[in-house]
Amino acid sequence: MNISPIKTETDYRMALTRLEAVFDAPIGTPESDEADLIGLMVDEYEKNHYPIEAPDPIEAIKIRMEEMQLKQNDLVYEIGGKSRVSEILNRKRKLTVDMIRKLTRRLNLSPELLINDYKLTR
Repeated sequence: MNISPIKTETDYRMALTRLEAVFDAPIGTPESDEADLIGLMVDEYEKNHYPIEAPDPIEAIKIRMEEMQLKQNDLVYEIGGKSRVSEILNRKRKLTVDMIRKLTRRLNLSPELLINDYKLTR
């Protein structure tokens, strides 16, 4: 096992290639240990060089609705009426604190995500 730090994009690509080769190694083998170490290094490199930003509150709600197979009508209790749900999801109106509390419980989303600012469309 010859593992060196990932410092460049070339190192990163080489690490991905090697990870692919040892990924399915049986647990407890040197190749499995190598895969674990390379995986950690690749993850750290990706966090630093390819960060993924959290979606804005409205995108997060839409994503969770899709995952839970919910329709706009399903959020009437949390948001307050069909037209209000439409206004929120179409970025015509901002979420209120009460809506955020209810959506946090219903959709199992973090309040920190839902309180982030987002632009309204006019």
